[in-house]
Amino acid sequence: MASIDINIVIIALPAIFRGINIDPFNSFQYLLWLVFGYDIVTATLLVAFGRISDMFGRVRLYNLGFAIYTVGSLLLYLAPGIGDVAALELISFRLIQGIGGAFLFANGAALITDAFPPEERGKALGINQVSWLIGSLLGLVLGGILAVFDWRYVFLISVPFGLFGTIWSYWKLKELAVIRKNQKLDVWGNLTFGIGLTVFLVAVTYGLLPYGNSEMGWGNPYVIAGLALSGMLLAAFPFIERRVKDPMFKLQLFKNRMFSAGNFATFLASISRGGVTLMLVILLQGIWLPLHGFAFEDTPFWAGIYMIPMTIGFAVMGPLSGWLSDRYGARGFSTLGMLLSAGVFLSLTLLPYDFDYVAFAIAIFGLGLGLGMFASPNTASIMNSVPADDRGVASGMRSTLQNTGSTVGMTILFTIVLVALSDSLGHGLSTAAANAGAPQLGSLLGTIPPTTALFAAFLGYNPMRIMLRQLPRTVTSSLSAQSIAVLTNTTWFPTAIAPAFMSALDIAFYFNAGLAIIAAAASALRGKRFVYSEQQRLSTKVPLESRVAQRSSSIEKKRSKA
Repeated sequence: MASIDINIVIIALPAIFRGINIDPFNSFQYLLWLVFGYDIVTATLLVAFGRISDMFGRVRLYNLGFAIYTVGSLLLYLAPGIGDVAALELISFRLIQGIGGAFLFANGAALITDAFPPEERGKALGINQVSWLIGSLLGLVLGGILAVFDWRYVFLISVPFGLFGTIWSYWKLKELAVIRKNQKLDVWGNLTFGIGLTVFLVAVTYGLLPYGNSEMGWGNPYVIAGLALSGMLLAAFPFIERRVKDPMFKLQLFKNRMFSAGNFATFLASISRGGVTLMLVILLQGIWLPLHGFAFEDTPFWAGIYMIPMTIGFAVMGPLSGWLSDRYGARGFSTLGMLLSAGVFLSLTLLPYDFDYVAFAIAIFGLGLGLGMFASPNTASIMNSVPADDRGVASGMRSTLQNTGSTVGMTILFTIVLVALSDSLGHGLSTAAANAGAPQLGSLLGTIPPTTALFAAFLGYNPMRIMLRQLPRTVTSSLSAQSIAVLTNTTWFPTAIAPAFMSALDIAFYFNAGLAIIAAAASALRGKRFVYSEQQRLSTKVPLESRVAQRSSSIEKKRSKA
């Protein structure tokens, strides 16, 4: 359900924006919040919810997450507004979904780890990855199909799944974890971490928006202040955690090499793949599909179809690598998965903008294989390395690093692409306009922000039709009918922006490949297969004198029986 909603919203954004009557040329901030808002909320709350789940029961709070998620989906379907009001309503209700999603994500891996013995956890977590991937696949297809009928169906589809899941989880799930009594909530740690991470993610999101005469907002005083404040709060967080009895973020877990290396690899891998799916969808919707005769209005649906090979690759390799890691350990599979991903990123830089689809499909299938080969063994390795009563907070920590890395990666990717486009897009549009017999448009097209041009195409609009409507009448009246026909056909705009966009995308892929290689190195440092056992828990928590006394008492009892 959660993965359906992520991809279904991305694919259905054009229909949603048309349905609420939003101008695509002034909608970038709404688009960012509909895509990023969910991740910001989940990333901020995951560790806190994982810690609370260890205190009050993982099943209880997992069930609550299902109920909250369902309410959020229903509110999205019923959103009554239009225009900017409707956009704000949708963003608010997506945040409610994010709260429910945080409860689900914080406890899912922990519940599976509780339920399965060590020799089956990798396979079980791999099957869980498949359920996520099936949802992603359905989201890509359903987003295009449902949007044809009514954009509200995009959110309604989650309601029956949520109702069934809520009832089923309350009925079937039983608490297997032993809840330690008299634990206290780490109030100051929660506040410091929650506010610090929220301010950071909001600041980097607004850094992507234009500010003043700049194409981006990194010079915005509020963005700078937000980054500074979040930096101070997050820097203070570990010092606070060292001084509380029951910390929300158990820093001592990082003393375990398998836990620390696995989480570091998770964070780097999430940054490297953050935004890649969205950028590839933009490439398909804004350039490749229009060049191959697809109308802009039809590109969202077909982009989802053409992205299916990546999902299939993940679905094939996720459970297989998890099953193999149960027998042979996670280090080799996770490391090889990241190296394969790095190779695919480098291969994508070799594709021209008018690429052969077979080559593109093979590349993204390989990317899916690499990500699937990494994900299941790495998650099983992390969860196997912690005591049973810390699995909730460990799952929350892992998910927080994963979601934060994904948001940071998407921000970095957007920044790289938009900065590169700001240097070359204007010249490309001006040259293409002159070749189309409209040199008088050169200076005007050169001032169009890259975010405006790029996301209009992504949202399924022909950007030139909108641009021409916004130009002064004196300018458009000087254009010949033939020039207007050339400028507004389905191939002129993709051809004009393609060289600049592909150059920017190549830089982003080189960056992703470098991070994937570092993630592979981190994965290789995790050591041999390790499973935290009850005996190890006792040996680490019971002082030496107590263990000697227990041993002596046991010997005396055996002697008296004899």
